[in-house]
Amino acid sequence: MKEWSDAEGQPFTGEVQIQPVQNKNKLSRPTNKMYFFTLALGIWLLPRTDTLQCYECLPDIFGNCTQTTKQCPSDSYQCAATRFMIYLGEFQLVDAPAKKCAAVQDCLNGSINFGVAKIVSKSQCCDGNYCNTAQVPEPSSFSANGRRCFSCEGTECGRTLNCEKNEDFCIKSTMNDNGQKRTMKGCASSLMCSAQSVAAIKQKMGAEMSCCQGDYCNSADATRAGLLLMVPLMSLVVF
Repeated sequence: MKEWSDAEGQPFTGEVQIQPVQNKNKLSRPTNKMYFFTLALGIWLLPRTDTLQCYECLPDIFGNCTQTTKQCPSDSYQCAATRFMIYLGEFQLVDAPAKKCAAVQDCLNGSINFGVAKIVSKSQCCDGNYCNTAQVPEPSSFSANGRRCFSCEGTECGRTLNCEKNEDFCIKSTMNDNGQKRTMKGCASSLMCSAQSVAAIKQKMGAEMSCCQGDYCNSADATRAGLLLMVPLMSLVVF
């Protein structure tokens, strides 16, 4: 009987040693759990495209507007119904309801009160497509809050004005009118005194506006009063 031997001449014993072979391709593939985790993470990090659809109605200076629809620019915006009113004494001069997309930080109620004239802004924001259907109600009352500021009447700017509701700041606005300096003083809420509002007023109107906290902090220097500031201010707040 012939005896088998290996390549080195050693006799073959009949026992075969089988070494397991690793599948390199299998090790290089992610597991199903890792795959789904990676996919979910990628979807979560994608920018959102589901921004709100809102009604838009931006009034002219007479309070008239045509309602349309608009998609908000980002998911930080909500649908808003707003109302802007100008009062001369007790008489309501302008009542302009509006609808638009609004940033969350702009969904506030505010006012600028110059004593002889006042601008009031009210907002109601909601988080749903076309949810800004209802009109904002008119303010029920204007109660004093204890803050006192200077206001102007004629060329005299030492008159005391009792601030109302959330008017926690004293305000001073100045602009040039055909070479003459026009000034208005009074009370304002934080919405009207934000850095964004102050910068926008300067850019669009060329007017300087400053706010301060503390009774009578807006000084009592005599100057020429200017109610002409009211209309540009109203336009700025609406748009």
